Amino acid sequence: MKDKLIMIKYLPCLLAIVSLLIFAPHADAGTMDVEIEGGAAWFSQNNVRVPGDTGTKFDMLDLTGSGPQPYIRLYATYEFNPRHALRLTLAPFEIAGTGTLNEDVTFEDTVFPASTKTKGTYRFNTYRLTYRWTFHRSDRWHLGLGAAALIRDAKIQLEQSDRKDHKNDLGIVPLLHLYAAYLPDENIEFIFDLEGAWSPQGRAVDAALKARYTFDAGWYAEAGYRTLEGGADNDTVYTFAWIHYALAAAGYRF
Repeated sequence: MKDKLIMIKYLPCLLAIVSLLIFAPHADAGTMDVEIEGGAAWFSQNNVRVPGDTGTKFDMLDLTGSGPQPYIRLYATYEFNPRHALRLTLAPFEIAGTGTLNEDVTFEDTVFPASTKTKGTYRFNTYRLTYRWTFHRSDRWHLGLGAAALIRDAKIQLEQSDRKDHKNDLGIVPLLHLYAAYLPDENIEFIFDLEGAWSPQGRAVDAALKARYTFDAGWYAEAGYRTLEGGADNDTVYTFAWIHYALAAAGYRF
């Protein structure tokens, strides 16, 4: 089981290596975009209960605060042709802070007393491989849909001076992908990008609305808003968070 978890954790790196091996020999057959995105992120919700059926529900924001928190993402997108593309997303995210709990909290196998200095850590790293089919492409509109495989590397931890406990969550989630771009000018795009899924046990939505300006030399810059919302509700964990991002990005197409 441990070997399986290690393999899942490092699967994004393997995907990146395989992608380079596939794409590099055929660089002249398509286009490659490399992009870095960053900015400020803040929470409007982060509720936790571990275990999901017997733990104590508490607000992680009482410990970490709502932000803003700096963040960074990396993207590599390969377009085989104007209709088909693959995108690799590396999106690490972690926030930590110290505060006090409003009541005694049972978390995993540990009871954390209220009104005691408590450090909380929330990690939600995601790695995604997305396929997109652009079913409509004109001078003004690009419309696409597809699917993504998301690897989730999550951790919630509570720590007091004499006690410490945590909950790790590592798994793979399938997502749907929607994409729309409006091009009022050859150098300007307004982009809507969404990946998400829903089930009775939880949901996940990562959506962005942004503007892009492309320079003549292949460079482009973006600015906009992103939101990430979702969580899980099962016997082992209850957690729902809502994060907002003010984003800026720079990329190069070759």
